[in-house]
Amino acid sequence: MKCFIGLIAAILITISASAQHSSSPAGRVNLGVKGGLNFYDVHHNDNTKYDLKVGYHFGLLGHIHLSKSFAIQPEIVFSAQGANYKTDEVSTKYNLGYLNVPVLLQYMFENGFRLQAGPQVGFLIVAKSKNDNNTTDIKDDLQLIDFALSLGASYIFPPTGFGVDARYNLGLNNINKDGTVNSTNRGVQLGVFYIFNYNKK
Repeated sequence: MKCFIGLIAAILITISASAQHSSSPAGRVNLGVKGGLNFYDVHHNDNTKYDLKVGYHFGLLGHIHLSKSFAIQPEIVFSAQGANYKTDEVSTKYNLGYLNVPVLLQYMFENGFRLQAGPQVGFLIVAKSKNDNNTTDIKDDLQLIDFALSLGASYIFPPTGFGVDARYNLGLNNINKDGTVNSTNRGVQLGVFYIFNYNKK
């Protein structure tokens, strides 16, 4: 965990240093907005099977050019996650809301295609379970911080600043506070984004 936090700190220091040279093309900083769909579940090491929960995400992003081919993209995103659990007797929906902060290193191709990967830290905002018409607050049962690794790709339409994004978020830590079962968040995100002043030099 300390190594993970150290990695985030190192990336943020790189961002700060590059932003100080934003007058040059290699240090240009753009802001943007994003949003889209989530397809999440919760993986358990006791082989309990949960179904995907469809949710949404929206937030802000920064795009910081380190060079012609590399960039750092920090984001702050609200993400509606969770999972569904169904048996013949029980149907329960787990609704988890996180404020996620990914920091992605991107390799940018000249045609607008990008590959991206980096760490993500999530802060639990809301956590509820719903069984029939009964809703229970379960936030006290879960860890408030969730660490993940994000992997994905995106494409920006160069003349417009609009783009599409796809990524997989792999949870790294147990989200349960107590008990012997290890549970981690896992999900796919598909979305669109817009970068302001993308073509402005």
